[in-house]
Amino acid sequence: MSDIFENDIDTEGINLSSLEDSDDSGFADEPASGAVFAQPLFCLKLSYSCENVYARNEKKLDIKPGDFVIAPTRYGRDMARVLGTSKKPMGVKLSDIVVIDRKATKEDIARVEENKQKEAEAFRIFREKVADHNLDMKLISVHFLADEQKALFFFSSENRVDFRKLVKDLVSVFRMRIELRQIGVRDESRIVGGLGVCGRSFCCHGISDKLRPVSIKMAKDQNLSLNSMKISGQCGRLLCCLSYEFDWYSEARKKLPSEGIHLHYDGTNFKITEVNPLSSMIKMLGEDGRLLEVNARRFVKEGGKWKIE
Repeated sequence: MSDIFENDIDTEGINLSSLEDSDDSGFADEPASGAVFAQPLFCLKLSYSCENVYARNEKKLDIKPGDFVIAPTRYGRDMARVLGTSKKPMGVKLSDIVVIDRKATKEDIARVEENKQKEAEAFRIFREKVADHNLDMKLISVHFLADEQKALFFFSSENRVDFRKLVKDLVSVFRMRIELRQIGVRDESRIVGGLGVCGRSFCCHGISDKLRPVSIKMAKDQNLSLNSMKISGQCGRLLCCLSYEFDWYSEARKKLPSEGIHLHYDGTNFKITEVNPLSSMIKMLGEDGRLLEVNARRFVKEGGKWKIE
């Protein structure tokens, strides 16, 4: 770890590991061994949850980006928007691929617009019922499926909630299937959306929900400050964007010496204090007090040891 890291570590008593994601997200960088995705493979987006669904067009429908289609989702048959095709989807398993049922009709689109008005009313009713049952629940979003009589309620809570009586109450009001889903802080940010510290839309909301778990190691390898306020997003977890460039930094560091390595140069023993793969510059502190910044191209490894040409 470089001196910059040591001087910039968060000192507010926050456990940095609490900002990390769990490893049970099910994300897979590559498909199973030998797996081949049938082409064309379409990427669909559910507007109400900002989730991506990958689907095959087995019925040879005339589908273009921007079209709306009806397809099975993990919530039920619903309408999704076609984003385009994907040749190598990331974070997707073969078992996740669905088949597009049909293109959405004008009636389907009109029904979705009508449902938006119902969802606003359902939002109000849900909050009233939660107050009646004295439950600790924060409602995030409501959605009525386009092709099924089913309503989804996404909520967050710091504790597990026994909402069985609430569901019965809601069924008596809406006369349809009711599904309540307790979601985490990242899911809440993905659904609600917002602007990150970069000034752009949240990665999880505007780009993809298929994000690998983010770890502190990713921040360290990118020479970023370990101050929790600087590397966490509005959701309170590590910034999603840390995972995007992690592979590049990992590969780049394999070709460079590591921090802490000692070598002899210009008649003095030096210690490497900082390696910057992005600028290809390496800082060294000598026993004589000199602090040098050397281009990484001058470092070569011979006989298992690094030296400067």
